[in-house]
Amino acid sequence: MSVQRKEPGMSVGATVNPYIQQLGGGFMFSREAKEYAAETGVEEFFGPYTRGRGGVLGDTDADVVTAAFGFFPGHSIRKAWESVPMPAAKAAERYARVCQDFGRRKLAGFEEAGRLAELLETVAAAADPAGVPLFAGWRAMPLPDDAPARVLQLTHVLRELRGGLHLIAVRASGLAPQQAVLISGSPINDGPNQARWYGWPEPFEEITDDVRARWKRAEEVTNDLIDPAFSALGEGDSAELVTLLTAAHATVFAR
Repeated sequence: MSVQRKEPGMSVGATVNPYIQQLGGGFMFSREAKEYAAETGVEEFFGPYTRGRGGVLGDTDADVVTAAFGFFPGHSIRKAWESVPMPAAKAAERYARVCQDFGRRKLAGFEEAGRLAELLETVAAAADPAGVPLFAGWRAMPLPDDAPARVLQLTHVLRELRGGLHLIAVRASGLAPQQAVLISGSPINDGPNQARWYGWPEPFEEITDDVRARWKRAEEVTNDLIDPAFSALGEGDSAELVTLLTAAHATVFAR
């Protein structure tokens, strides 16, 4: 196994962020997710996704889900949330199983899964849940016993931690959520296409240098906010986490 090292001056949380974002979200587009969507009776993406991911919030009004998701327009969340008749708790449990089954399929031969799960759980347990309800809800979900499934669920938990902290940082930097989407996009879409997919109305504003500078500052604040959770690991454990996450990412997304 090759050893991945963080860049000088870069925090552990910032270093592992791309791996956590992609590992923790990859199950959402998997064959397992499609099977779950079919069970809900709504086979398009956003309804089952919203009900499953947001199910940890309980059977609440769509505005509460919009507040927690942060980067989606309210009308898109309401339509998606209300389109799936499955009770919220059941949808969350079923979505967790999607995540777990994806991990079992993709990391079945990953021998270091047990150690990686241990490191991820240490970080998740150390994080302060204040202001990040999706993280709190997903951290409270029961973890599976087997290591491959456990790795994927914990990676998703930490993805929710960073996403919630980033929303706080974006708002504190004076940005609207739509502006952040237009700048950052996603691993599969550029900014405008991601905003369009979320349902933000066009025409989109021009992103100025000032807005980009605010978003850059929001990224820095996010790194600062998430650092205490990763500080629960010592220097050696932190280096091991980077190495193992890199290897797990390569295993899951091997072509």
